[in-house]
Amino acid sequence: MNQSTKKLIQEYSPMWTNKQIWEFEQLNEELTFDTVYAEPNSFESWNTKMANPDVFIRDIVVRTFDNFLDGYELWISNKDQGKLDSKYVVYLMSVMADIMIEEEVCLNFRIENEALVVTIDEKADVIDCKEFFEEFYHLATGFNFNTDTGIPDDETEAELYLTRLQEEFDERMQNKLGDKYLPGNNDPDTLHSKD
Repeated sequence: MNQSTKKLIQEYSPMWTNKQIWEFEQLNEELTFDTVYAEPNSFESWNTKMANPDVFIRDIVVRTFDNFLDGYELWISNKDQGKLDSKYVVYLMSVMADIMIEEEVCLNFRIENEALVVTIDEKADVIDCKEFFEEFYHLATGFNFNTDTGIPDDETEAELYLTRLQEEFDERMQNKLGDKYLPGNNDPDTLHSKD
């Protein structure tokens, strides 16, 4: 992991969980950003043919992922401001890491000209990627390493506790979504299904 990425992660640690991201997005449903893809170290303007003004960050990254693969940097700022409010940095870093977990791609982050700049870490080896994704481990688990989760140490008690939490969650989701919700939030049981 490069130094600017390490520094930013330390500055904004702990990175957000998926639950925090989801809650933030529920409260900020219309949150859009201006983005520009630029060749490395040659950002010129927010008004270029590689600009995507007023976009949802997930949409633009998924839609333009090939630009990353082609070596472009993604510059992100607040809509119509040409700079990014620091309160969005941890959100954007966490969302970007969440998107890239599926691609198994490590990222570099830096702040330049008051914008967040994101690139694929092409020099990353297995150790770098492990180090990078460990910072975002809790995206998937919903737990931060340094937070007391309240899960009992005893394995049997922990299992009962987690089962109860899952059942409560299932009940809430069942009430909300009805038949659309799969209890246990699991894939259907294909092992025991009849052919």
